[in-house]
Amino acid sequence: MRKVALAAIGGTLAGILATTQIAGPLVAQEASSRATVYEQLDLFGDIFERIRAQYVEEVEPSELIEAAINGMLISLDPHSSYLSPDDAQAMRVQTRGEFGGLGIEVTQEEGFVKVVSPIDGTPAMEAGIEAGDFITHVDGESVLGLGLDEAVDLMRGPVGSEIIVTILREGEAEPFDVSIIRDTIKLTAVRSRTEGASVVLRVTTFNDQTTPNLEEKLAEEVEALGGLDNVNGFIIDLRNNPGGLLTQAIRVSDAFLEKGEIVSTRGRDPNDGDRFNATPGDLAQGKPIVVLINGGSASASEIVAGALQDHRRAIVVGTKSFGKGSVQTVMPLRGDGAMRLTTARYYTPSGRSIQALGISPDIVVVQPRREQNPEDEGEETRAGRSEADLRGSLDNDSLTEDQIEQIKEEQAKAEAAAALREEDYQLSYAIDILKGLNALGPQE
Repeated sequence: MRKVALAAIGGTLAGILATTQIAGPLVAQEASSRATVYEQLDLFGDIFERIRAQYVEEVEPSELIEAAINGMLISLDPHSSYLSPDDAQAMRVQTRGEFGGLGIEVTQEEGFVKVVSPIDGTPAMEAGIEAGDFITHVDGESVLGLGLDEAVDLMRGPVGSEIIVTILREGEAEPFDVSIIRDTIKLTAVRSRTEGASVVLRVTTFNDQTTPNLEEKLAEEVEALGGLDNVNGFIIDLRNNPGGLLTQAIRVSDAFLEKGEIVSTRGRDPNDGDRFNATPGDLAQGKPIVVLINGGSASASEIVAGALQDHRRAIVVGTKSFGKGSVQTVMPLRGDGAMRLTTARYYTPSGRSIQALGISPDIVVVQPRREQNPEDEGEETRAGRSEADLRGSLDNDSLTEDQIEQIKEEQAKAEAAAALREEDYQLSYAIDILKGLNALGPQE
């Protein structure tokens, strides 16, 4: 027993010595690293003083400091940045749903400004700006080499003023100019309508108004159709929705899920991760749901689509989403400014990372570009002629007046469906899915 005890003590002492021998270099390395950081900060101070004293023109010291801070942040990723007091205030206003500008969500790629999506009903949408467009010039001034905030500043201006943006678009041989008149952007978070027995909920952004708007619009449309029994399903249209508040994405997902994880976030420290789970209650009460996405669906939109897809609560239709799967935390700073810093990544309930990959739809449906060809329209009209259109054709005497009226109503529905297919092929496809699911009846 005595030998065992001594051996144990010897082992403990050896462990202490070994730890001391390893820790020594580590402590020295950490001290050296701190010394290097302080040397670099001294270098920054030297450069700052030389610029302030010797630059060809007098510069404002506070502007130099802000530029240095922003440069440090934007070197990390496209979504981290410094917000001046004015920018921080503008961001707070935007999340409440009203702000001035063009109405586009942008990011930066290969030195150019890339449009994530235009916002419904805004000057950018009306001018024909599309998701995926690259903005190369603003009023003739190149944005190449500018930081994202600098490029955005070029696009800001008084409401009612004109701006010319030069667009580079896939499929177009040459860049082209687009004139846009700046306006006050009032975001309607959710728009709704019915298409036959389907309720379409168009979610344009995720701000403080989104969930209340969604609940209100859904109830209105269900009531207009005479109750949930007359509804064949819901379409949640997230196309060209650039995202917004994480809390609202969670609440919208929760509105259609009874239980289970909605989204998780993981930062550098595993202990800092969060999981958000659904609570009982489904606004759609089990009715089929189709979610529409495209390349302009980003961030919060991808959280909703991914959650409903992973829980098999919805069929996702359209094209692959944008792939912004990172979390930005806005941290207030002294002087009323703020810092937007990427602190984590999003993961869907199945553990998929959204970052750079996006959400892949269950059914890929590409929205065709509308090209008007008068000759084709004429051929379509001729092809649509039937026996009833011929002069002197015989009447069908086997049908009652009620049957004839029913046939006419069905023809009108078919014509309306065809018109919608021409106007919005993806939405029409989603409606057809709901019709098909209802034709099959309840699935056990």
